[in-house]
Amino acid sequence: MKLALENLSKSYGQHQALDGLDLHLENARCLTLIGPSGGGKSTTLRLVAGLEKASGGHILLNDKAVPCSEEELRDYRKSIGVVFQSYNLFPHFDALTNIALPLEKVHGVAKADAQERAYELLARFKLADHSRKKPSELSGGQNQRVAIARSLAHDPELILFDEPTSALDPEMSAQILDVIEELIQSGKDCIVVTHQMGFAKRASDYAAFISHGKVAESGTSKDLFDSPQSQELRQFLERELKY
Repeated sequence: MKLALENLSKSYGQHQALDGLDLHLENARCLTLIGPSGGGKSTTLRLVAGLEKASGGHILLNDKAVPCSEEELRDYRKSIGVVFQSYNLFPHFDALTNIALPLEKVHGVAKADAQERAYELLARFKLADHSRKKPSELSGGQNQRVAIARSLAHDPELILFDEPTSALDPEMSAQILDVIEELIQSGKDCIVVTHQMGFAKRASDYAAFISHGKVAESGTSKDLFDSPQSQELRQFLERELKY
């Protein structure tokens, strides 16, 4: 993955969520975004996903600019997979349909092929026996695995994870982080917003510390966690790793 975030700004009314954020990566498999709540991590992710438009600045993914027009953004979003902390599954559809329907309606895959692909992914994530269950009949960890399977179904160029374990208990969180780590090891490019510092250090090759709407510090995960340069990052890591 090659990524360039150049002087990004994003405002919501009077609130300045991003304020001249800059980040450049040449060859990354997994980038983790860490930092305090409200610092701008999820906003950055949503801009890269094309779910929102920046107030200023530019985003280039693999040397291609993220478009601005809604028609071009719709096509761009088809190349991205996104996994949210709240799953965002259709509550009235079963697990199989939650994966197959977007393939059919958004990506133009034939119904039978979409269902076959969905079942293969459910089997991959050990959910084949739960394919006809609705989200209300599944655990939080199972729902998040369905959401990850859905994000993979169209073979996206990049998968974005927005705090994928924040709604889960520690055991389920570990299961989901293992799944994400397996995806990274299999060669899938990812950007992960997370408060799981152990995962960020182990699974990602690059990390960026975002605070007050800017990248306060960035580098290889090893350097960032083992040798933080700023007092702010040192204090943040001490708090996060304390318990």
